[in-house]
Amino acid sequence: MQVLIKKLRDDAMVPAYQTDQSAGADVFACLNEAVTLHPGEIQMIPTGFAMALPQGYEAQIRPRSGLGSKGISVPNAPGTIDADYRGEVRVILINLGKEPFVIRHHDRIAQMVIAPVIRGVFAESGELPETVRGEGGFGSTGTGR
Repeated sequence: MQVLIKKLRDDAMVPAYQTDQSAGADVFACLNEAVTLHPGEIQMIPTGFAMALPQGYEAQIRPRSGLGSKGISVPNAPGTIDADYRGEVRVILINLGKEPFVIRHHDRIAQMVIAPVIRGVFAESGELPETVRGEGGFGSTGTGR
């Protein structure tokens, strides 16, 4: 499937798969200068590109495991980029670690997974079908221990 990428800066990098079977393409920071993400801090990091997804698809922005091991994550994971969005892709990062973390130009900051979207047709109903679980919410199916 073709995803059109428009570089908004000449030095922006196009998302790239690192192996033939990677599910996510790496997304790279596009910065004028390094950014320090302090413990507990959230920042929106520019990528320097916009894109056009085919109708019926979304791009999911997910944390990279290598950054996760350092406490760097995507707080709204997975972040969704809709097919009709044409602005710059920016990645929201949070530092959950105990040390400041420096993000530099062209650092790999997230993964992007392209996924199909199924839209529901919502129908109001006065009654819902019964299930064994019923209205049991958080923890109602056990702790898994």
